[in-house]
Amino acid sequence: MAEPEKPAQVSGKPVTVLGVRITHPDRVVFPDAGCTKGDVAAYYAKAADRMLELAGHRPVSLLRCPDGINGECFFQKHAGKGFPSGIARVEIEEKSGKTEPYMVIDDRQGFTAAAQMGTIEFHIWGSRTDMLETPDRLVFDIDPDEGLPFSDVKAAAGDVRKLLGDLGLQSMPMVTGGKGVHVIVPLRRTADWETVAAFSRTIAGGLALRHPDCYVATMSKARRKGKVFIDWLRNERGATAVAPYSIRARKGAPVAIPVTWEELPRLGSANSFGIAKALKRLDTTCPLQAMNADQSISQDMVDDLEKRFDGSSGP
Repeated sequence: MAEPEKPAQVSGKPVTVLGVRITHPDRVVFPDAGCTKGDVAAYYAKAADRMLELAGHRPVSLLRCPDGINGECFFQKHAGKGFPSGIARVEIEEKSGKTEPYMVIDDRQGFTAAAQMGTIEFHIWGSRTDMLETPDRLVFDIDPDEGLPFSDVKAAAGDVRKLLGDLGLQSMPMVTGGKGVHVIVPLRRTADWETVAAFSRTIAGGLALRHPDCYVATMSKARRKGKVFIDWLRNERGATAVAPYSIRARKGAPVAIPVTWEELPRLGSANSFGIAKALKRLDTTCPLQAMNADQSISQDMVDDLEKRFDGSSGP
């Protein structure tokens, strides 16, 4: 039987999705796509197993749009009173020394419970709560300046991949559902945040130094004009990146989807996957989950990187 184009529309009465009571399921969330709150909950119910493996057991921030994407949207990283049981909390000490309750999703129902709260997007830390200070992934956000074609984004992702590969690290791309690509590097949990951040900063800065007309490694808008920003800042403690298979709060309800390096050249944009296509992807093997990358950042890699760029991380 063929997959439906999107989850079935539901009535205005509360419905139960993956054991979670969804109120006002017919509330329109994406007006241009005709996508409702019930549709969002149904999507996350189907994506829950995959998302739990990739995005679960981590501190998570939520982008909530209770009145749809045309209403007020806001990020929330701290757990609040009255949160559903599917969303757990973990106490984390921040830079200030103050301890705050962060959200974490430890079971499948957490994703639909978040949808009940009006959540559209999930953004995750690079580490899991059982070993908070040792990341298990590294992310480069390939972020183009306005007006640059997607071909420039794909070329930049390829350059990041090549440099990582030369150092012995495998990676996988993910189209973000926005305008960029994430290059994701799974890691064995051995290096701390400082090491991972310094390593990724040197990668990004080195590429900017090597290709100054194409890339920058700084957030400065003035210096980014007409260039691709290789954003390494997602690899600092407390920073987040959009979770694989998260819907984005953008026109058309696009979804962040991991793809293979062979698929990426054939894609015309970073928002190629709407909910209908994302649902079909959930019935196929996930490239990111399929990676058998038992790898870590070693001192030899750091030394090699420093030699390549003469110890400079560039601008």
